[in-house]
Amino acid sequence: SAPAAAPPAGSPATSPAAQEAVPAPAVQQQRRRGGGRGANRRPSGRERHDEKITVYVSAEELMDLEHARLVLRGEHGLAVDRGRIVREAVAVVLADLESRGDASILVRRLRGR
Repeated sequence: SAPAAAPPAGSPATSPAAQEAVPAPAVQQQRRRGGGRGANRRPSGRERHDEKITVYVSAEELMDLEHARLVLRGEHGLAVDRGRIVREAVAVVLADLESRGDASILVRRLRGR
């Protein structure tokens, strides 16, 4: 990310008290990575992703996705977000396409069979 612009001279952020209140970048980075967790907390398993796409879904598809998230949490003890579900689903479908080709579920669905 781009560095923040310096605040105007005389603004509160340039006072010595304000500078002491802002953690050093290394501390901020450690907090972002979860370094401030208590010893008994487990990591969430979330990963940072650098690429992004936007996908539009119908209200029904969004409700189905949210329902799947709740089922995974309630019935299977898996606390995952919708993005993780979508990434896993894409991985499964692409692996099926790679291994089964023309007989894959993706090809069959896209052809309407």
